[in-house]
Amino acid sequence: MLIEMKDVAKRYGEGPLAVTALDDIELLVDRGEFVVVLGPSGSGKTTLLNVVGALDTASDGLVRVNGVDITRASRRELFDFRARTVCFIFQSFNLFPGLTAAENVQFGADAAGSDADASEVMASVGLADKMDRFPHELSGGEQQRVAIARALATKNPILLCDEPTGELDFRTGVQILELLQDQAAAGRAVLVVTHNREISRMADRVVELSNGRIVSDGPPVGGKAAVADLHW
Repeated sequence: MLIEMKDVAKRYGEGPLAVTALDDIELLVDRGEFVVVLGPSGSGKTTLLNVVGALDTASDGLVRVNGVDITRASRRELFDFRARTVCFIFQSFNLFPGLTAAENVQFGADAAGSDADASEVMASVGLADKMDRFPHELSGGEQQRVAIARALATKNPILLCDEPTGELDFRTGVQILELLQDQAAAGRAVLVVTHNREISRMADRVVELSNGRIVSDGPPVGGKAAVADLHW
């Protein structure tokens, strides 16, 4: 398994004021899977994503990602892990405003030690004609595609997406979901965190969280739908 979580808990604070964000999490994700982590605000979705991506540390349990036990890794090992194994796609894009689109993508490749060509990756997400534009000169959908291109340029095997369509209109959101689905088909593991139940219909698996616990894990109810059939 590319991602393995066993008996994972995450608590913030100590004693009677401690808040449990994750509790007894058991999760396996393989290469090529498109997994939607579904739940309302405060259910633990983003915490789970951050623990998998080593932006946060589990309080208990085992988290093994791409063969690395990140619950016991050193700070240096975690730095290398984040650079070489995972890449994040955020709702807020997080592009560098002083860099062009192509330079933002090249930054991702350089940070991961990847030999990806920024212009080729930009073309793959339909932005061959936007390489010299700065973020403020792009639409929201174009900025998100630059963010995805930056993630793809790392060549890392795991894409972690936190509400990647949350600030986009429906049509652009569908385009972004199709791009992410293509990455799963190419062999990456794709985890998408969302509160939008409609998006879960296109997943290979839906992991539903409530109060920090997994309450269901399986295929979408009614079977997997095509992205073109989604509506919200």
